[in-house]
Amino acid sequence: MTEVYPEMDETINLSADEIAEELFTLCESKAEEFRWIGYESISGTDVWECVKSKYVKSGEPPLHRIVNDILSLKVQQLMNHLTMNAWQSP
Repeated sequence: MTEVYPEMDETINLSADEIAEELFTLCESKAEEFRWIGYESISGTDVWECVKSKYVKSGEPPLHRIVNDILSLKVQQLMNHLTMNAWQSP
């Protein structure tokens, strides 16, 4: 039996600014998740910089991959990224 969900068939058109705002909200949510488990100094910007660093060589991926990368980010990946940036900064 197939169920039809009409709300799933609707197309949502967002501007680039609206997409960026939603992605930042998602990053803030992920940072809050990390703060709940004891990483108090993590910010949404830290999460975004870590995820964005994956795309330096390959270019910007489709939106669904960016969202997946944010949601599946592990604290160890973020801490490795922050540590490497601390070593590389002057």
